[in-house]
Amino acid sequence: MMRLVNIMVIATLIAAASVVYKIKFDSTLQAERVAKLRNEIRHERDRIALLRADWSKLDTPSRLEALAQRHLSLQPIQSTQFGTFDRLPPRPPKPPAAADDPIGAMIDSGETTGSIPAAGAR
Repeated sequence: MMRLVNIMVIATLIAAASVVYKIKFDSTLQAERVAKLRNEIRHERDRIALLRADWSKLDTPSRLEALAQRHLSLQPIQSTQFGTFDRLPPRPPKPPAAADDPIGAMIDSGETTGSIPAAGAR
């Protein structure tokens, strides 16, 4: 009987050791994966910083102005290019509200719906 108990204890210890080893192995793999992902994230952040630096260099106003002068035939704005409001065409007439649009008809007539108090009704 004692021999059977000893064999069961040894088997339990071996099983427990194998479970602990498997957990340690899995945790080591996960730690390696985390380290690899952190390295990739750091690399991507460095690339983003480099791209932002390149963008700020490409987006400088002096560089854009030089490119515009070299490749576009732009002329300075003349004061004669601006018009006045009296030279604008008249507004087109507002079409009447359609018969199938009761809300539009209420808005056009100035009628209140009761959800908002009328001006001066306070």
